[in-house]
Amino acid sequence: MRLQLKYPPTAENAPKFAADMVSPAAEMSGANLDYSVASLQAVDDIIECMRQDGCTPDQVAETLFGFGCYVGEVFVQRAGGRWRNAAETSMAKLADFPMVIELGKESFCSPIDKVFKRMESGEDNLPYFYQVFTARG
Repeated sequence: MRLQLKYPPTAENAPKFAADMVSPAAEMSGANLDYSVASLQAVDDIIECMRQDGCTPDQVAETLFGFGCYVGEVFVQRAGGRWRNAAETSMAKLADFPMVIELGKESFCSPIDKVFKRMESGEDNLPYFYQVFTARG
């Protein structure tokens, strides 16, 4: 899959990708993406609607990438996480995307990967993902 992104996919640009999702989410579903933990359910609902509409991850890849950055920003703003370039971490060979969230010493998660997996399989919703990683971080 080749993404056509507005900015280079770096940890420094992740907040920009996240911010760019707020207005489209409101337009798509009326969702209020305010970076609260509760807003993760709104993102999850939008992804589920896209799944139900028959969209494939490739068709909505840039949107999923942006939502992954939004989920990551919730970790940053609510759980004290920070964006890292995956290549500079122990996630270098594990993450499918170049940015991950660090939640403490050597505790990482990949919200972008998670959003794509949520779209592909429909399992493990985003609020649960947040709960699991903040409980262990």
